[in-house]
Amino acid sequence: MTVDTYRPRRSVLYIPASNDKALAKIGSLACDAVIIDLEDAVLSADKKAARDKVAGILAGRERRCEMVVRINPLASEWGTHDLLAVAKAEPDGILLPKIGTPRDILEAGDLLDDNFAPDSVKLWAMVETPRALLNIGAIAEFGRDPASRLNCLVTGTNDLVKATGIMATPDRRYLMPWLMQLVLAARAGGLDVIDGVANDFRDLDAFAGECAEAAAMGFDGKSLIHPAQIEAANRAFSPSPEALARARAIREAFARRENAGKGVIALDGRMVERLHLAEAEKLLAKAAIIGA
Repeated sequence: MTVDTYRPRRSVLYIPASNDKALAKIGSLACDAVIIDLEDAVLSADKKAARDKVAGILAGRERRCEMVVRINPLASEWGTHDLLAVAKAEPDGILLPKIGTPRDILEAGDLLDDNFAPDSVKLWAMVETPRALLNIGAIAEFGRDPASRLNCLVTGTNDLVKATGIMATPDRRYLMPWLMQLVLAARAGGLDVIDGVANDFRDLDAFAGECAEAAAMGFDGKSLIHPAQIEAANRAFSPSPEALARARAIREAFARRENAGKGVIALDGRMVERLHLAEAEKLLAKAAIIGA
């Protein structure tokens, strides 16, 4: 994603569509995105009623943050109805759960196109199955085609742990190879990628550590299950003062008359190339957008 189309997704908070009290607080939250959940957080008997509420939740709301709706899987009895009803409400994105192959993205996109959903309604994809991980390169490639609508990948770590039988350790050591594979695929496809949730929302120190680790791995943000996690996520996925100072120094160094036209310069005893200048300018532009 280029700076011109950049939207911060440092903190992405799940809110059940059935939780009226939590939904009423959306306008006061400092998160970058909200995912209104029609899937895991809603009982089968309540799914239609939850779906019918989405239009009212989105209508007339001043969107301080990005508004995304997670529907039920298209293969389920609710999925297609969810997709078409939610698209009419024109959220910023529709999150597809339980994807497995590129066809899942194509089918959802075709349904949206056939029913004249505006291009502004993007697709997000949950990567939470072994099959999705095996096909992640081909899935992420759709990010290079705007017609596909695919805009963001979201990691479903709990489902991956359940489906594979690996041990869920505090340091996530057994998940690491797959998490890095997701970041690599997202970058190849020009997509944002959001890390999975931390289940113990009371342990904010552990959560902050997990956010810092995810940011170092290259994730764009973190999935949240409680508003108390927002501040730590926003902080971890924002440029640090040190990184911003370094970026400004690089930009200023290349702007000097004696460095005009140079591809490589020395700065504070280190070699700096124009690719570092491009990175610095991108970081400073993103920092300006989020007010860092």
